Amino acid sequence: MTIESRYQEIQERMRRSCEKSGRGIEEVLLIGVTKTHPPETVEEGLRLGILHLGENKVQEALAKKNLIGEKGIWHLIGHLQGNKVKNAVQIFDQIDSVDTLALAQEISKRCEVIGKRMGVLMEVNVSGEGSKFGVKPEQAARLAEEINQLPSLELRGLMTMAPWMEDSTKTRPYFAQLRELRDRIQQETGLHLPELSMGMSQDFEVAIEEGSTMIRLGTVLFGTRPKPTAEFFEDSI
Repeated sequence: MTIESRYQEIQERMRRSCEKSGRGIEEVLLIGVTKTHPPETVEEGLRLGILHLGENKVQEALAKKNLIGEKGIWHLIGHLQGNKVKNAVQIFDQIDSVDTLALAQEISKRCEVIGKRMGVLMEVNVSGEGSKFGVKPEQAARLAEEINQLPSLELRGLMTMAPWMEDSTKTRPYFAQLRELRDRIQQETGLHLPELSMGMSQDFEVAIEEGSTMIRLGTVLFGTRPKPTAEFFEDSI
């Protein structure tokens, strides 16, 4: 299948899931995850109208942007190390994986230096898996308030990753938990957190049914990830 045919199929699946949750497809943003895919794939996605792009690594996004120019809206969806923040705030339009106050403070400080206001999502580890990053649900409200007080950040919502399950319907409780947590934080703090980034290639339909406003699709959209090439993974910044 081509990227275009996959994209058309995904849009139809999104429409059906949105209908189940009483929403329109325009209420769910598709982020094309281009991790390890070459710039040509990014260009094809942009041509099809996939303007929001997700990358896991700062250096990989920089290498691709240097080749394709200032096109698209770039989201950092992977874990961000403190020593990469300076470069990340210049490359990305939104950082979707903030999970500590120290990281949020560093992002805000670096943004202030360059006169930028950064949209961020707070990553929550709803599954409790040790292999995943994210703030614990019981600590999320406090961290959200602390992030909201930082001068150069705009907290827009929450992000999570459900455990991988062969039966994707079994991920439903995790997505429901994030939605309920968001609603509770809004009620307790008065914060406005419209975005819920949840759902990936294997479970995005369930996530949409549970209220996702952003889905992060890689393999189902762009095909099997190619082997990483050195030009995108030399850790030089």
